[in-house]
Amino acid sequence: MKQVLIIDDNPDILDALDLLLSLHNYQVTMASTVKEAVLALSNQRIDLVIQDMNFSQGTTSGAEGKALFYQLKKISPQTPIIIITAWSQLETAIELVKAGASDYLAKPWDDSKLLQIIANHLDGAPQSDNEQSKLIYQSQPMTQLVAMSDKVAPSDISVLITGANGRGKEVLADYIHQQSPRSSKPFIKVNMGALPSDLIEAELFGAQKGAFTGATSDRQGRFSAANGGTIFLDEIGNLSLSGQMKLLRVLQTGQFERVGSSETITVDVRVLSATNADLRQAIRQDNFREDLYYRLNVVELNLLPLCQRIDDILILTKHFIGDDYQLSPCAEQYLLQHNWPGNVRELENSCQRAMVFSSSKKLNAQDFGAPQLSQSQNTMTNEPLKIDEGSYIQQVLDDNDWTISRAASELNLSRQALYRRIEKYQLHPKSSQSEQ
Repeated sequence: MKQVLIIDDNPDILDALDLLLSLHNYQVTMASTVKEAVLALSNQRIDLVIQDMNFSQGTTSGAEGKALFYQLKKISPQTPIIIITAWSQLETAIELVKAGASDYLAKPWDDSKLLQIIANHLDGAPQSDNEQSKLIYQSQPMTQLVAMSDKVAPSDISVLITGANGRGKEVLADYIHQQSPRSSKPFIKVNMGALPSDLIEAELFGAQKGAFTGATSDRQGRFSAANGGTIFLDEIGNLSLSGQMKLLRVLQTGQFERVGSSETITVDVRVLSATNADLRQAIRQDNFREDLYYRLNVVELNLLPLCQRIDDILILTKHFIGDDYQLSPCAEQYLLQHNWPGNVRELENSCQRAMVFSSSKKLNAQDFGAPQLSQSQNTMTNEPLKIDEGSYIQQVLDDNDWTISRAASELNLSRQALYRRIEKYQLHPKSSQSEQ
């Protein structure tokens, strides 16, 4: 396993990163002080470092992180270092990237992006965009949605992707870009919900040096970076009214000004956006411009919840667990009956946990969080599962080749309780049944 050193004085951040990386098969060493970090890198095999920029309470300058970076580079010049920084230290983080830092992420970070950056440095070459945007589905609703996406992809029209969190809006945006004539050009993603409201305009459109506190040099905006390609604005409902006015102008003319500048910049950018909010309600409350809504929503693609495209559940699960693991029939039954309020993201996380905590390569229902047999409920209706207990136990026994200890463990029963049920329902191995 690859060894990752996490350096941060905030125990909550250490715990969150420890859990995230452990679920993805990385071994984690944690340090909350500069001294602990230096000792760890000096005395252990460390494959990658993730470091914060401040380590003393009340310190926000980033000077401590800058000094630690150079100290760590001196100890192990070849070890990749990823900087995690607050927006106020963004310029310092960029300076460190120029000095040899592998990458930087702003707080709050995006888990999937952090994992991709780590994988790029530790697990070989990064995935191609086509691999990242691969759609896994077989349900009729998704088939229809992908067909519509294929129709709009070759054009430059704006597309609004709607749906609750975890349904795959970013993956669908990736797919549309890859099917478009702009696929070889930049694809810039912006999570509007992760940006401080007072920095969204500067992040989108850029800022002139001195435009606000901390703007120590000219900043290129995301629209400039996306010139010739596509920009994806996730959680578009978080954009301020002044930012909405600028975005409307970009959609109309392709022009905007950086914050603090009167110079007009012209770009050629296709806009894809997404939201989990009710923008019509926001319009009624005067929080979102109606004219911008119709500019963004030339075509709307609505991603249904996973519980409404049940045919996608097992094919997605098998994609997430790969070829090294198998699903027991009971696991398949549980997965199909679970409501998945967190949608595809919840399913993927559940698969990751199941693989980490399972004692075998065959995943059972309990690995995915199924309750004990006597307490099983249908999470979609909150009613008892309509399962014949005898058939259910027969299925588990057959699946485990009638190894009583394994079957009892999967059923959360004692051996004695399982024997009693075998006798009650007169269960037999398949070979015995065929002989009778």
